[in-house]
Amino acid sequence: MDKYVITGGPGSGKTNVLETLKSMGYSCSDEISRSLIMDEVEKKTDCLPWINLSCFADKVLEEMISAHKATPANQLTFYDRGIPDIIAYLKVAGFPVANNYYDALQQHPYHKTAFILPPWRDIYINDSERWQTYQEAEQLFIGIAETYKSLGFNLVEVPKLEVTQRANYIVNYISNY
Repeated sequence: MDKYVITGGPGSGKTNVLETLKSMGYSCSDEISRSLIMDEVEKKTDCLPWINLSCFADKVLEEMISAHKATPANQLTFYDRGIPDIIAYLKVAGFPVANNYYDALQQHPYHKTAFILPPWRDIYINDSERWQTYQEAEQLFIGIAETYKSLGFNLVEVPKLEVTQRANYIVNYISNY
């Protein structure tokens, strides 16, 4: 299984690491939540995580399944978040997690090693798609880590380094695995 998830709380540098991996020639799947938020805001719907998390989670799941299917099984691909992230977000918000999320994860699996980026106050910024406070980002990081572990993933914490060094850390880890 060559489908690796890069996860972590909001604003931890995931997207920059993915962009760097992409520039190094690796196949990468962009973060779905961010683009979906932009689309829903433009459409003026209430299917946004801060208004209707259940609706938003369902749409993210659908897009993650599509992204997973679009990647050949034997192609090394990095994903900016995975299905377990949706489960974590729902759990942290106190929402029940329907079985279809767990079924989707079984049907569209990732490598059991996932890379997690810790909260990093020095790089954290709010923007129109990142509405959480830094403290909420820290709580989400904890929830994400707990969820991935409970689902049987081995989490590898990526150190707080310059973005190219973080990308190289991930590539080197996989090469030596």
